Amino acid sequence: MHEQIEINTEYITLGQFIKLLNILESGGMVKSFLTDVGVLVNGELEHRRGRKLYPKDVVEVEGAGSYIVIKED
Repeated sequence: MHEQIEINTEYITLGQFIKLLNILESGGMVKSFLTDVGVLVNGELEHRRGRKLYPKDVVEVEGAGSYIVIKED
């Protein structure tokens, strides 16, 4: 099961999303992690910090877990 992460905007960028998860300490670490390792977004490898995530997108971060974006009502 995916952990639900709630947003109150139309979308969130991948870099902002990872910072929101509090799994990396700084924006620089997020940038390096995405460049070097990447994450899976809806089953596809992604390295772009600016990738827009919308409700129902699933993000899998190696060593941290699986998350689904949900929209705040």
